[in-house]
Parts: sequence; C-alpha cells; structure tokens
Amino acid sequence: MIHIITDSTSGLPEAVAQQHHIPVIPQVIMFGDESYLEGVEMDHATFLHRLRAAKELPKTAAPPPGLFVEQFQRPVGPGDTVFCIHPSAELSGTVRSALTAAADFPDMDIRVLDTRTIAGPLAALVLLAAQWAAQGDDADAIMTRLQALIPRSHIYFLVDTLEFLQKGGRIGGAAALIGSVLQVKPILELRDGRVEPLERERTQRKALTRLKELVLAQAARGADSRLSVLHAGAPDAAKSLAADLGRQLDVTDVMIMDLTPAIVTHAGPGMLGVGFFAAG
Repeated sequence: MIHIITDSTSGLPEAVAQQHHIPVIPQVIMFGDESYLEGVEMDHATFLHRLRAAKELPKTAAPPPGLFVEQFQRPVGPGDTVFCIHPSAELSGTVRSALTAAADFPDMDIRVLDTRTIAGPLAALVLLAAQWAAQGDDADAIMTRLQALIPRSHIYFLVDTLEFLQKGGRIGGAAALIGSVLQVKPILELRDGRVEPLERERTQRKALTRLKELVLAQAARGADSRLSVLHAGAPDAAKSLAADLGRQLDVTDVMIMDLTPAIVTHAGPGMLGVGFFAAG
C-alpha cells in the first residue's frame, strides 16, 4: 500500500485531503514569541488581520521533525511506501525536517520528494500521486512520473511590494529589482525552486496582461495544465483571472487557492499568480 503525506504549503483543502486520506503537516507561524500551527491554531482570516496590524513581519518555520514522526509511527504494512511530497528546499525547510524524521525509521520505505515548487502545482502533484496509487501503480512508477512532471511546473506571479520577499529572505534573484520597484511592476517566477524576476512592466494592468500571455503561450490545454490561480486576499481578482484563463485554455475546473499564511508571510497581501504545467 502507498501512503501520501504533504504539508500545508500545498494549500490542499481539508475535505480533499480527508477524501484521499492524506495527512497535511502544518507549517509554523511566529508573531514575536507566539507560535501557531497554520490551519490548526490560526486560520487565514485571523492571520491576515494580524499581519496587517503587526509592527514587525511574522516569521515562519518548517514543521518540526516530530510532526512527521507521529505520522511515520502509524501502522504501515510490510512492503508499504510512504511518499512525503513537499515544497522547494530553497523556500522551506520542510524537506529537511521530513528527512530528519525518516532517518529514525530505517526499515520503512519513506520517499521524501522536493518538488521544486509550492502551492497549486504542489497540490496537483500530491493529488496525482494519490490518483496513481488508487489505480494500482507501484511506488517506483509513481516516483518516476512525479519526477518527470516537476520540470514542467511553473508559477508566475505579481506582488504589491517586494518588501515581504526581501525581509523574509525568499527573494532570490529578484533582489536585483530592489530600488527600482517604484518605476516597474515585476513579473516574478518560481524557477528551480527560487523566486526570480521574469519581466518588468510599467503598470499593474500591463503586468497582469503580460502574465496572462505567458501562461496562455506555455500551459498545456485542458486538464493536463493542472491550472491554479493563487492569491493572498484578492479573491475577486483571482476569480476573474481564473475565468479568463480557464475559458482560453479549455479548463473547466480551475483551482482558486487562497494562499496559506506561511506563503503570504513572504509574498505579502495582494499577491496574484498562476500555477500550471507546461505542455509535454
């Protein structure tokens, strides 16, 4: 039997996770000396309220290894495999925590996968793994198919300000834009697990138009795109973008994802983006 574990940066809805019996390990959010397990001890609305009112930005931490140990201690039959499917190691220490915990279970087949992505594409990989396991694919086949999809994963996004990425240490190559952000609206991408600048436009409207053009030129059509629209407190903009892209890419079920606190801490309120898989 194959067991799948992910974490809250996947944004996997609770009902979907329960339907597929997928434990979702929570990230840690810290406001000063207070720490919370996201989605367990603090919901999105409460987090955004506190974020906007905070004098200092909160910090995030990967789930401690103990949360993984709790899952690994659950009964697993002989020959079973556990897949831990998590965000880029450049963005989060979650992979490291899972590997640390797995080291205490040398007799178990635990496969920790750094997907080099986050949010919508990460959730898509988790759900595909569950689908393939349910249809009877073996662990090696699932691992091979996941690894083949990872390079096809893309996230393009816009932020209101680079302040959050800069202060959170997740800015990557986009640091080169600091100082020029008053004159340009950057389109950012997640490239090989890091936030990097893609293009610059003069206005938010032009940046959004260009983002759409990039997605339409590269995304697979139909369900193969695994299209998701990601936002941080911008539901109306997200719905409009999802409807527009879904219509043009022939995707009837676009996942609209209100980003989790651990991601919003670094991207900032108002972030709007698109996750997808390029045509193979």
